[in-house]
Amino acid sequence: MRVSDVLAHKGHDVVTIRPDATCRDLLALLARHNIGAVVVSSDGLTVAGIVSERDVVRRLNDLGAAVLDSPVSRIATSQVRTCGPEDPLDELRETMTLRRFRHIPVVSQGRLIGIVSIGDVVKSTIDQLQDERQHLIDYLQG
Repeated sequence: MRVSDVLAHKGHDVVTIRPDATCRDLLALLARHNIGAVVVSSDGLTVAGIVSERDVVRRLNDLGAAVLDSPVSRIATSQVRTCGPEDPLDELRETMTLRRFRHIPVVSQGRLIGIVSIGDVVKSTIDQLQDERQHLIDYLQG
């Protein structure tokens, strides 16, 4: 399986936020979409960073409530690991597990085309295992 297979099932929608938006805006966006991370992008097409609930919590602990009115760019990760649609899902799963990434933006020809979460990867892996199991059962039952 490839990253494109995951996107075919979940869709290509990506929630983004501008770097100059406040962390308060970020929290509202996360809550509204019931998600754990958003891509930081000034145009919705390029990746300038990624920011998650964890980033907010850590900065709240470090800097206090004043961080809520700070720009997202202050707390976002700017060195973002991305993947491509043709990348093997096995490699992505390994990267996400070893590097402790929960979300990885999908980029094709320099353009943001999706985002994959660890939950998406796990679900896809379970679905694949269930399909293989059913094929084996069908084979054995003739």
